[in-house]
Amino acid sequence: MDGRFHKMHGLGNDFVVIDARVDGLTMSARRARAIADRRTGIGCDQVIVLEHASDADARMRIWNSDGSEAEACGNAFRAAALLLGEAVLETHGGRVAIAREATGATADLGPPRFGWEEIPLAYALDTTSLPIGWDGLADPAAVNVGNPHIVFFVDDATAVDLEALGPVIENDALFPARINVNVATVTGPSSLSLRTWERGAGLTLACGTGAAATAVAAIRAKRVVAPVTVAMAGGELSIDWSPGDGIRMTGPATHVYSGEIDWDRFPA
Repeated sequence: MDGRFHKMHGLGNDFVVIDARVDGLTMSARRARAIADRRTGIGCDQVIVLEHASDADARMRIWNSDGSEAEACGNAFRAAALLLGEAVLETHGGRVAIAREATGATADLGPPRFGWEEIPLAYALDTTSLPIGWDGLADPAAVNVGNPHIVFFVDDATAVDLEALGPVIENDALFPARINVNVATVTGPSSLSLRTWERGAGLTLACGTGAAATAVAAIRAKRVVAPVTVAMAGGELSIDWSPGDGIRMTGPATHVYSGEIDWDRFPA
Protein backbone atom coordinates (compact mmCIF):
# COMPACT_ATOMS: atom_id res chain seq x y z
CA MET A 1 0.00 0.00 0.00
CA ASP A 2 1.78 3.13 -1.21
CA GLY A 3 1.38 6.15 1.01
CA ARG A 4 2.58 9.71 1.40
CA PHE A 5 4.35 11.06 4.47
CA HIS A 6 5.92 14.33 5.58
CA LYS A 7 9.24 14.58 7.40
CA MET A 8 8.99 17.56 9.76
CA HIS A 9 10.55 18.90 12.92
CA GLY A 10 10.10 21.48 15.64
CA LEU A 11 13.48 22.72 16.87
CA GLY A 12 15.08 19.40 15.90
CA ASN A 13 12.43 17.22 17.57
CA ASP A 14 11.55 15.30 14.40
CA PHE A 15 8.47 13.54 13.11
CA VAL A 16 7.07 11.40 10.36
CA VAL A 17 3.60 12.86 9.78
CA ILE A 18 1.01 10.68 8.05
CA ASP A 19 -2.42 11.92 6.97
CA ALA A 20 -4.47 8.76 7.51
CA ARG A 21 -7.58 10.69 6.46
CA VAL A 22 -6.19 10.27 2.94
CA ASP A 23 -4.16 7.05 3.13
CA GLY A 24 -6.37 5.12 5.55
CA LEU A 25 -3.26 3.70 7.22
CA THR A 26 -3.71 1.74 10.44
CA MET A 27 -0.97 2.41 12.97
CA SER A 28 0.26 0.04 15.67
CA ALA A 29 3.10 0.01 18.18
CA ARG A 30 5.06 -2.41 15.98
CA ARG A 31 4.60 -0.31 12.84
CA ALA A 32 5.45 2.92 14.65
CA ARG A 33 8.72 1.44 16.01
CA ALA A 34 9.68 0.26 12.50
CA ILE A 35 8.94 3.63 10.87
CA ALA A 36 10.81 5.53 13.61
CA ASP A 37 13.94 3.37 13.35
CA ARG A 38 16.73 5.61 12.08
CA ARG A 39 18.66 2.77 10.41
CA THR A 40 16.00 0.57 8.85
CA GLY A 41 12.96 2.90 8.73
CA ILE A 42 12.35 6.55 7.90
CA GLY A 43 13.62 7.73 11.28
CA CYS A 44 12.06 10.10 13.83
CA ASP A 45 11.41 10.80 17.49
CA GLN A 46 7.63 10.44 17.01
CA VAL A 47 5.26 9.14 14.35
CA ILE A 48 2.29 11.50 13.98
CA VAL A 49 -0.96 10.21 12.51
CA LEU A 50 -3.83 12.51 11.51
CA GLU A 51 -7.24 10.82 11.50
CA HIS A 52 -10.85 11.87 10.94
CA ALA A 53 -12.56 13.46 13.95
CA SER A 54 -16.28 13.96 14.52
CA ASP A 55 -16.08 17.41 16.12
CA ALA A 56 -12.60 18.71 15.24
CA ASP A 57 -10.60 19.30 12.07
CA ALA A 58 -8.50 16.20 12.74
CA ARG A 59 -7.63 13.72 15.42
CA MET A 60 -3.90 13.53 16.14
CA ARG A 61 -2.33 10.37 17.48
CA ILE A 62 1.28 10.45 18.63
CA TRP A 63 3.48 7.36 18.68
CA ASN A 64 6.87 7.52 20.39
CA SER A 65 9.90 5.82 18.87
CA ASP A 66 9.54 2.98 21.40
CA GLY A 67 6.00 2.25 20.15
CA SER A 68 4.18 3.76 23.12
CA GLU A 69 1.43 6.29 22.49
CA ALA A 70 1.61 9.82 23.91
CA GLU A 71 -1.24 12.19 24.72
CA ALA A 72 0.35 15.42 23.47
CA CYS A 73 3.37 16.81 21.62
CA GLY A 74 3.84 20.58 21.44
CA ASN A 75 6.38 20.53 18.62
CA ALA A 76 4.15 18.22 16.57
CA PHE A 77 1.19 20.55 17.08
CA ARG A 78 3.15 23.36 15.47
CA ALA A 79 4.29 21.07 12.65
CA ALA A 80 0.66 20.11 12.00
CA ALA A 81 -0.19 23.80 11.68
CA LEU A 82 2.09 23.99 8.64
CA LEU A 83 -0.07 21.33 6.97
CA LEU A 84 -3.53 22.25 8.26
CA GLY A 85 -3.33 26.01 8.92
CA GLU A 86 -5.78 27.24 11.54
CA ALA A 87 -7.40 24.13 12.99
CA VAL A 88 -8.60 22.33 16.10
CA LEU A 89 -7.04 18.98 16.92
CA GLU A 90 -8.54 16.26 19.03
CA THR A 91 -5.91 14.39 21.06
CA HIS A 92 -5.79 11.93 23.93
CA GLY A 93 -4.71 14.90 26.08
CA GLY A 94 -7.57 17.21 25.07
CA ARG A 95 -8.43 19.69 22.33
CA VAL A 96 -5.66 21.89 20.93
CA ALA A 97 -6.08 24.95 18.71
CA ILE A 98 -3.26 25.51 16.21
CA ALA A 99 -2.46 28.23 13.68
CA ARG A 100 0.28 28.95 11.18
CA GLU A 101 2.24 32.18 11.47
CA ALA A 102 4.83 33.91 9.31
CA THR A 103 7.73 32.68 11.45
CA GLY A 104 6.32 29.35 12.59
CA ALA A 105 3.15 28.39 14.41
CA THR A 106 1.19 28.70 17.64
CA ALA A 107 -0.64 26.13 19.71
CA ASP A 108 -3.13 26.72 22.52
CA LEU A 109 -2.70 23.72 24.81
CA GLY A 110 -5.60 24.57 27.11
CA PRO A 111 -5.24 25.11 30.86
CA PRO A 112 -2.65 23.10 32.83
CA ARG A 113 -3.73 20.58 35.45
CA PHE A 114 -2.17 20.35 38.88
CA GLY A 115 -4.20 17.77 40.83
CA TRP A 116 -2.15 14.76 41.90
CA GLU A 117 -4.70 12.44 40.29
CA GLU A 118 -4.54 14.50 37.06
CA ILE A 119 -0.76 14.11 36.66
CA PRO A 120 -1.28 11.19 37.57
CA LEU A 121 0.61 10.24 40.73
CA ALA A 122 0.18 6.95 42.53
CA TYR A 123 -0.91 8.74 45.73
CA ALA A 124 -1.72 12.24 46.96
CA LEU A 125 1.15 14.73 47.13
CA ASP A 126 1.50 18.50 46.86
CA THR A 127 2.35 18.99 43.18
CA THR A 128 3.97 22.40 43.74
CA SER A 129 6.91 20.67 45.44
CA LEU A 130 6.95 16.88 45.62
CA PRO A 131 8.90 15.67 48.70
CA ILE A 132 10.97 13.23 46.65
CA GLY A 133 14.40 13.14 45.03
CA TRP A 134 16.90 11.18 42.96
CA ASP A 135 20.69 11.58 43.18
CA GLY A 136 20.75 15.33 43.86
CA LEU A 137 17.52 16.17 42.05
CA ALA A 138 14.85 17.03 44.62
CA ASP A 139 11.51 18.72 45.26
CA PRO A 140 10.16 18.79 41.69
CA ALA A 141 6.91 20.39 40.59
CA ALA A 142 4.39 18.28 38.70
CA VAL A 143 2.02 19.50 35.99
CA ASN A 144 -0.07 17.97 33.23
CA VAL A 145 -0.18 20.02 30.01
CA GLY A 146 -1.94 17.30 28.01
CA ASN A 147 0.74 14.85 29.09
CA PRO A 148 2.50 14.39 32.45
CA HIS A 149 5.67 16.25 33.47
CA ILE A 150 7.84 16.81 36.50
CA VAL A 151 10.19 19.79 36.63
CA PHE A 152 13.40 20.17 38.64
CA PHE A 153 14.88 23.65 38.97
CA VAL A 154 18.67 23.43 39.27
CA ASP A 155 21.67 25.75 39.16
CA ASP A 156 23.01 24.19 35.95
CA ALA A 157 20.76 22.00 33.82
CA THR A 158 23.71 20.96 31.64
CA ALA A 159 25.45 19.36 34.63
CA VAL A 160 22.65 16.84 35.26
CA ASP A 161 23.26 13.30 33.94
CA LEU A 162 19.81 13.11 32.41
CA GLU A 163 20.65 10.08 30.27
CA ALA A 164 21.17 8.09 33.46
CA LEU A 165 18.52 9.65 35.69
CA GLY A 166 15.82 10.20 33.05
CA PRO A 167 14.78 6.57 32.56
CA VAL A 168 14.92 5.87 36.29
CA ILE A 169 12.56 8.73 37.12
CA GLU A 170 10.36 8.14 34.06
CA ASN A 171 9.62 4.59 35.21
CA ASP A 172 9.35 5.20 38.97
CA ALA A 173 6.31 3.56 40.60
CA LEU A 174 5.10 7.01 41.70
CA PHE A 175 4.09 7.64 38.09
CA PRO A 176 1.59 5.01 36.92
CA ALA A 177 1.51 6.46 33.38
CA ARG A 178 5.28 7.14 33.41
CA ILE A 179 6.49 10.75 33.29
CA ASN A 180 8.43 13.28 31.22
CA VAL A 181 11.43 14.59 33.16
CA ASN A 182 12.60 18.22 32.90
CA VAL A 183 15.64 19.93 34.42
CA ALA A 184 15.65 23.72 34.11
CA THR A 185 17.72 26.72 35.08
CA VAL A 186 16.29 30.21 35.48
CA THR A 187 18.45 32.51 33.32
CA GLY A 188 16.55 35.80 33.61
CA PRO A 189 13.31 37.42 34.78
CA SER A 190 11.44 35.82 31.86
CA SER A 191 13.83 33.15 30.57
CA LEU A 192 14.78 29.54 31.26
CA SER A 193 17.15 26.94 29.86
CA LEU A 194 15.76 23.42 29.66
CA ARG A 195 16.68 19.80 29.03
CA THR A 196 14.01 17.10 28.83
CA TRP A 197 13.99 13.33 29.01
CA GLU A 198 10.90 12.47 27.00
CA ARG A 199 8.80 9.52 28.07
CA GLY A 200 9.11 6.89 25.35
CA ALA A 201 11.66 8.83 23.25
CA GLY A 202 14.57 9.77 25.52
CA LEU A 203 16.64 12.91 25.07
CA THR A 204 15.52 15.10 22.17
CA LEU A 205 16.75 18.48 20.96
CA ALA A 206 13.54 20.12 22.17
CA CYS A 207 10.28 19.23 23.91
CA GLY A 208 7.33 21.56 23.37
CA THR A 209 5.17 20.26 26.17
CA GLY A 210 8.26 20.18 28.41
CA ALA A 211 8.80 23.86 27.68
CA ALA A 212 5.15 24.56 28.48
CA ALA A 213 5.15 22.55 31.70
CA THR A 214 8.42 24.10 32.88
CA ALA A 215 7.32 27.66 32.14
CA VAL A 216 4.01 27.08 33.92
CA ALA A 217 5.77 25.61 36.97
CA ALA A 218 8.20 28.55 37.04
CA ILE A 219 5.42 31.15 36.69
CA ARG A 220 3.36 29.39 39.37
CA ALA A 221 6.34 29.48 41.75
CA LYS A 222 7.04 33.14 40.87
CA ARG A 223 10.50 32.28 39.56
CA VAL A 224 9.75 34.10 36.27
CA VAL A 225 7.05 36.28 34.72
CA ALA A 226 5.21 35.56 31.49
CA PRO A 227 5.73 35.38 28.59
CA VAL A 228 8.71 33.10 29.11
CA THR A 229 11.46 32.32 26.60
CA VAL A 230 12.52 28.68 26.99
CA ALA A 231 15.90 27.83 25.46
CA MET A 232 16.65 24.22 24.52
CA ALA A 233 19.41 22.58 22.50
CA GLY A 234 17.35 22.92 19.31
CA GLY A 235 16.25 26.52 19.82
CA GLU A 236 13.73 28.67 21.68
CA LEU A 237 9.99 28.68 22.34
CA SER A 238 7.82 31.41 23.81
CA ILE A 239 5.32 30.27 26.43
CA ASP A 240 2.59 32.58 27.69
CA TRP A 241 0.30 31.63 30.57
CA SER A 242 -1.69 33.27 33.35
CA PRO A 243 -3.47 31.32 36.09
CA GLY A 244 -6.93 30.29 34.91
CA ASP A 245 -6.02 30.61 31.21
CA GLY A 246 -4.80 28.24 28.54
CA ILE A 247 -1.12 27.87 27.65
CA ARG A 248 -0.05 29.56 24.42
CA MET A 249 3.07 28.23 22.72
CA THR A 250 4.78 30.05 19.84
CA GLY A 251 7.82 28.91 17.88
CA PRO A 252 9.32 27.54 14.69
CA ALA A 253 8.29 24.44 12.78
CA THR A 254 9.89 23.07 9.63
CA HIS A 255 8.66 20.92 6.75
CA VAL A 256 11.79 19.08 5.59
CA TYR A 257 10.42 17.00 2.71
CA SER A 258 7.51 14.86 1.54
CA GLY A 259 7.89 11.29 0.33
CA GLU A 260 6.06 8.17 -0.73
CA ILE A 261 6.66 4.70 0.60
CA ASP A 262 5.16 1.21 0.58
CA TRP A 263 3.63 0.93 4.05
CA ASP A 264 3.59 -2.85 3.70
CA ARG A 265 7.33 -2.69 4.40
CA PHE A 266 6.27 -1.92 7.97
CA PRO A 267 3.74 -4.63 8.97
CA ALA A 268 1.11 -3.64 11.52
